[in-house]
Amino acid sequence: MTWKIETKCLQEGYKPGNGEPRVLPVYQSTTYKYDSTEHVAKLFDLSVPGHMYSRISNPTVECVENKIAALEGGIGAVCTSSGQAASLLSILNICKAGDHFVCSSTIYGGTLNLFDKRLSEMGISITFIDQDASEEEIQNSFQYNTKALFGESIANPKISVLDIEKFARIAHNNKVPLIIDNTFATPMLLRPFEYGADIVIHSTTKYMDGHALCVGGVIVDSGNFNWENGNFPGLTEPDESYHGMIYTRDCGKAAYITKARVQLIRDFGCYMSANNAFLLNIGLETLHLRMERHCRNAEKVAGFLAGSDRILSVSYPYLKDDPYHDIAGKYLPEGCSGVVSFRIKGGREAAVRFMDKLKLAAIVVHVADCRTAVLHPASSTHRQLSDEQLVLAGIDPGLIRFSVGIENVEDIIEDIRQALED
Repeated sequence: MTWKIETKCLQEGYKPGNGEPRVLPVYQSTTYKYDSTEHVAKLFDLSVPGHMYSRISNPTVECVENKIAALEGGIGAVCTSSGQAASLLSILNICKAGDHFVCSSTIYGGTLNLFDKRLSEMGISITFIDQDASEEEIQNSFQYNTKALFGESIANPKISVLDIEKFARIAHNNKVPLIIDNTFATPMLLRPFEYGADIVIHSTTKYMDGHALCVGGVIVDSGNFNWENGNFPGLTEPDESYHGMIYTRDCGKAAYITKARVQLIRDFGCYMSANNAFLLNIGLETLHLRMERHCRNAEKVAGFLAGSDRILSVSYPYLKDDPYHDIAGKYLPEGCSGVVSFRIKGGREAAVRFMDKLKLAAIVVHVADCRTAVLHPASSTHRQLSDEQLVLAGIDPGLIRFSVGIENVEDIIEDIRQALED
C-alpha cells in the first residue's frame, strides 16, 4: 500500500508488532546483547541487520531515520547530533584534503563559516558562487578536483529559492552530486530528489522538531548517483579502516549513506541520541499540519509588512513582486515556509528598536519552531562574517529574520504593528 506523505508522517519508521507498544519507545541503551561471537562478527561485516553500539546506530534513531528517508523519497538516512554535523559529514564523506567543492554563497552563516574556515583548514577548498548566476558562470567555478555542488532549497536568512534542476544539471555534467540543505522547506513543501538532487540534509532542530526541544541533523541518500564514475575512490576502493570494504560493490545504491555511518559516524561520534530521536519523532508526526499553518500565517505577515510605509523591503517568495515568486511557484506550490526577512527604514538601529518592542515574538537564537521568533542575523547567527561575506549572503545590516509561528495570525500582526509605532 502506498501512503500519502501526510500519512507517512505518522505511520512510517516504527511498525509495532502484535502486543508491542503503539508509540515508538526510547531504547536508552548503549549496548546490545548477542548469543554468539559469530553473530557479532556478522554485524560488523554488515551481513546481518542489527545494532552494534549506539555511537553508530540505535533502534529508536533507526526508526526516525527510516521515517525521514520515506518522507524525502530516499533509500536511507543517518541522523546526526546537529545540523552542522550533517553539513560537515555530507562533504567529508566524499572530499579529502586536496579536493574542492562549489557552494551557493547564500547559505546559513554557520554553514558558510564551517565550509570557509574549518574545511579550508582541513585542506578542502571551496568556491562560493551566486546561485542566480548563469549555468556558464557557475560552470567556470568547477575544477579538476571538484567533488560536489551544495545549496539550500530556501536560503537562510535571504529566503531565496534555489533552481534545483539547474544546479542538478551543472553537477551531473561535471559528474559530481548535488547536495541540498532542505531545512526550511522540509519534505512537506519540497522533495529535492524529485528535481535531480542526490543528497539531502536537514537541521532537524528546526521545523522537523518544531518545538525547540532538541538539536539534531540528518543526511538522506537518494541512491541515484553513480559513484563509480571515477571521481570517488573513497567509495570504489577498499576501505582499510573497515576490513577492506568497497562500498559500491558491497552496499550497492546505499554506498554513500553506509560509508557515512560505518566510517564517519563511527569515527567522529556525532550520532543522534535515542532520547532526541524520540522527541524528534513527536515533531515529525505533526509536521504536515504545522507546515501548512506556518505558510498561511507567513503569507499574511509578509503581506502586512509589504504594505507598511515603515518597511524598506520584504523577502518572501509568496509575494508577487518578490524576485523568487515565479521559481517558488515551480518548486514550492504548497507554500514557502514560515520565515520572512525584511528591512526596516532606519537600518540597524531601527531594527534593534523594533525587536526590543516586540511582546509576542521572542528574540531567540533559533528559527522555525511553532512559536514566533525574531532575530537580527548581522549581530547573531552571521556575526562572524565580514561585511563582504554578509553582502554575498544577501544580508543587510538592518535585515530582520522573522520566524512566523502557528499562533493566531492576528495576534502576530498586532505585535508587529505596535512594535513599528514610534
